Amino acid sequence: MKTAHGQPRCSRGYSLGEMLAALVIGAMVLTSILGVYAQANRAAEAVLDKIETPALATEVLQRIAEDLDRIVGADDNVAVQIRNGFDNGFVTAELILRRTLKDAENKEQTLEEIIWRAAYDYESAVPGLAIYRARTGIGLEDKLLDARRERWESNYAFVPLCGGVTYFRIEVPRGDGGVDRWPGPSAPPGVRVTLSFAQPYETVRGTLDVFDEHKISRTIAIDRVRAIRFGAPMDPDAEATDAGRSQDEERSGDGRVNVQPIPPTRLR
Repeated sequence: MKTAHGQPRCSRGYSLGEMLAALVIGAMVLTSILGVYAQANRAAEAVLDKIETPALATEVLQRIAEDLDRIVGADDNVAVQIRNGFDNGFVTAELILRRTLKDAENKEQTLEEIIWRAAYDYESAVPGLAIYRARTGIGLEDKLLDARRERWESNYAFVPLCGGVTYFRIEVPRGDGGVDRWPGPSAPPGVRVTLSFAQPYETVRGTLDVFDEHKISRTIAIDRVRAIRFGAPMDPDAEATDAGRSQDEERSGDGRVNVQPIPPTRLR
């Protein structure tokens, strides 16, 4: 096409078809990039979840074990209570450790009380439980959690430790199973704590549960310092010989024999 002076006219810009084709190609490339990014992000989250979830569960279990060892391990004036239930379909539990003493007027005072409890987390965008810990009593210093308290929590006994929990159960081991309630006041022989952060499924009863392979459990023995008598079978002839050697005989001047038995061996 020529101008009025006979010179050819050059085309300027792109046609509408070319612009639409460029937009379509750009959208396809951007979609592919976003898809690759999302896939990589999901893979990274899966790896972090496998690393962080067991570590977080182990930390919670370790803190519960430390409370049991410190309060129950070497004190007779301790009451332990365990309750299990459901909250919005999730399995929840509560553990109460209470150590008492009697004052000068023979009145019972709470020296220390620690409560572990899981409750439905209404503030979370993902349905699940939050685990709380409370400590009250005469000695209120708690270096473990005081640093994590916000100002509005200064007068709030329960301090949240972690969220996103989908299973939290505390029981007393008995045979192949366990007892889900311990009214106290005596301490049980041990406590088994189980928790999980995995995706739950709905049971036939309408509650929520987690597959066993996704549950993290720890059994904590309470009475670890109990003295245990033990003995080993011996040959009758050897037993008679060793019995004579196990006595320290001291003869006095009048010919009498003073026998001092050796104390029984104890295994701690």
